[in-house]
Amino acid sequence: MTCSEEVVKVEQAMKETKNIRMYKRYQVIFLKLTGKTIREIANTVKVSERTVDYYWVAYREKGLEGLVPKKPTGQPKKLTDDQEFELLDLIINNTPAGVGFPASYNWNAGIIREYVLREYNVKYSIRGMTMVLHRLGLSFTRPTYTLKKADPEKQEKFREDFEEIKKN
Repeated sequence: MTCSEEVVKVEQAMKETKNIRMYKRYQVIFLKLTGKTIREIANTVKVSERTVDYYWVAYREKGLEGLVPKKPTGQPKKLTDDQEFELLDLIINNTPAGVGFPASYNWNAGIIREYVLREYNVKYSIRGMTMVLHRLGLSFTRPTYTLKKADPEKQEKFREDFEEIKKN
């Protein structure tokens, strides 16, 4: 591709993008292709000379695709995939009382956090544990209890009577 073809291609990319960060990157390449020095480009676009050089190298190696910012990786997971799967299975199929927590029949982030610390020796904050649970596809709901021996007819009569009492 000739220099003039590259200039047209970069200019077109500048016109099409709505992302200001990408526009700046394209502008750096456009100015470099039109003969500006790194110092002039840095002053015009208000970035460092090092950044201009970085964009230029990325463009030379991979073209316009090299200018697209990479997704930040973030901190690696503390639990392995197998440990997360075991945890999910435990939460679904057991109660906290069933695995040694006193008098608790409902899981919460604090209890799960303690379990993870005890079993895997991995420390989480409450917020960190809620993020793990979200990643595992679990949501937080309050348990609703239904009585096994309850009489549906008596319950309905109670609801009707209660509504009457509320109206008066």
